[in-house]
Amino acid sequence: MLHNKYLNITIKALLFVISEVRQTEQREKINKMNSKVLKMIVGGFALYGIFVYSVVSFFPDKPADMDWQDREEYNKVQISTLSLGLSKEEILGLLGAPDITEAKQTDNRHLQVMFYRTQHMKSDGITTQNECTPLLFENNVLVAWGDGVYSNFLQG
Repeated sequence: MLHNKYLNITIKALLFVISEVRQTEQREKINKMNSKVLKMIVGGFALYGIFVYSVVSFFPDKPADMDWQDREEYNKVQISTLSLGLSKEEILGLLGAPDITEAKQTDNRHLQVMFYRTQHMKSDGITTQNECTPLLFENNVLVAWGDGVYSNFLQG
């Protein structure tokens, strides 16, 4: 009888150990799966980041490639960051070709006003001066922009 009691205890202990080993194996499988899933998620975010960086780097916004609404917003943002003294070439590189431009020579000064669309007034398919922000250049250097610039240009 004592022998059966020890045998039952030994069998119960052995079953307990087997159960613990199985649970440990299951936990290890779950941890491996969690680790794989985490690696896949991190890898996915890394690939997404590389993709976004590539698109932004290799396909920058060019004003000429934008529709009129995007270009209008782009022009507003870029014009708000301008500083006096920039060259005409720098402005053309930043904003692209103007929507409207006028130029004249007075004394030893070459004056040019370039209009960039910054506000929508009327859906007629034509960009007019009242829908634009004028930029005034004297001898190819930016000297003024905004309201009143065009009247200054006309006065010489």
